[in-house]
Amino acid sequence: MPLFQLTRGKLVAVAQANFIAEKNLQALVEGNLQVVFSCRLVASEYPTGAQHAGRIDTLALSEDNNPVIIEYKKVESSDLINQSLFYLAWLSDHHGDFELAVQKALGFKTDVDWSAIRVICIAPNYKRYDLHAVQMMGANIELWTYRVFKNDSFYFEEVFHRSVNASGDGSGARNLSPGKKAALTRATGSYTFKQHLEGCPNAIRELAVSINDFVLGLDPSIQAVPKKLYVAYKVAQNLACMEVQMKRVILYLKLDPKKAKGPPGISRNVADIGHFGTGDLEVTIRNAKDLRAVKPFIELAYQRVGA
Repeated sequence: MPLFQLTRGKLVAVAQANFIAEKNLQALVEGNLQVVFSCRLVASEYPTGAQHAGRIDTLALSEDNNPVIIEYKKVESSDLINQSLFYLAWLSDHHGDFELAVQKALGFKTDVDWSAIRVICIAPNYKRYDLHAVQMMGANIELWTYRVFKNDSFYFEEVFHRSVNASGDGSGARNLSPGKKAALTRATGSYTFKQHLEGCPNAIRELAVSINDFVLGLDPSIQAVPKKLYVAYKVAQNLACMEVQMKRVILYLKLDPKKAKGPPGISRNVADIGHFGTGDLEVTIRNAKDLRAVKPFIELAYQRVGA
């Protein structure tokens, strides 16, 4: 899809450009990890040792504390996917090395959640053979394309996301055309959405399902990612986290509570208060009325994370 500059009612096509070197692409992403993927940088050009003889472009930690591998190519190349999976195999067997790198970069109190490892490949295009091949692979992998334009605009799009569920059957695979991804509630590690509803009264179960359906209905690209203590809703990064309790459902929205205060009477600022999941605006939902009141703020959170 071409990019147009709108000036006084006229559309003018903007020419595409590219990076002089892959290192420029890598530096741009690493300098904006929080904005684009809501990740924290652990290491750049991380060496995997003499025996493995590799060097991971970017190691990071997601907002849910999952390990992240990012590899880049400034041209279309099948080597990118093979290389990324090569490093995934190494990381799966070297938890201690990664945790030491995390402690060095982010501090000794930073935990690592190994229930999932996120692999992100970034390139301008992928061959159709690559898109077919990743469907057959039993690994969590994301394929992202980018476009850089001569007016300094930059565009990211996720064109494939494979998520392996707890049974390892690969039913979370999605080979999707750009902008046409199907919403998916997936299992991560041993956690499922259904487990978060177990033991709850019917009214709370129905409320949680209604919230889940509303969030996923905002955009086909949104995923529900169940964790041990909450369900995260994300695109490139989390927009909301849901905690299901016996008498209420709590949403944590990625909004600035000083600018978006949330529905009165059921919202509070938790930026400086410890809580599960991510998001600084807490909203407590007990009934359908509360859900109606919070829906505009869920939409706002979705827009703010880069919808």
